[in-house]
Amino acid sequence: MTDVEIRTAQEDDVPAVVAAYEWLFAPPGSPPPSWNPEIAADRVRHAIASDDSTVLIAVDSEVVGLCTAYLDILSVRFGRRCWVEDLATHPDRRSQGLGTLLLDAACSFARTRGATHIELDSGDARVRAHRFYEARTPSWTARSFGWVL
Repeated sequence: MTDVEIRTAQEDDVPAVVAAYEWLFAPPGSPPPSWNPEIAADRVRHAIASDDSTVLIAVDSEVVGLCTAYLDILSVRFGRRCWVEDLATHPDRRSQGLGTLLLDAACSFARTRGATHIELDSGDARVRAHRFYEARTPSWTARSFGWVL
């Protein structure tokens, strides 16, 4: 792997971050029904500016990975949760350790802000991603259900 920097995205990175979402939309994924790149750019800016979220990127000469993480609920059972909403690497850079670096950075973000655990969802068809998560020995797994409103 070339020298890759994991860092927090800045305003100048927003177009590259929004473009990187295409990696999530490639099969077996798909864009959400309401996907709009302009709205996505505003949401990325909001996540960058908030103390309760982070947009992490892996960069060599360009953005080659991204991870968004959000502090959200204070669970009665588990304490403060950090939610990883998006984790993706450039298709040509998969299985090179970028996902590990990004997820480790998200865990560090969560720990320093008092989170007790980190969670994420992964679609049933994302078999390769599931192998990656299973290799990290999760404390638990679950099945998630969602509805578009």
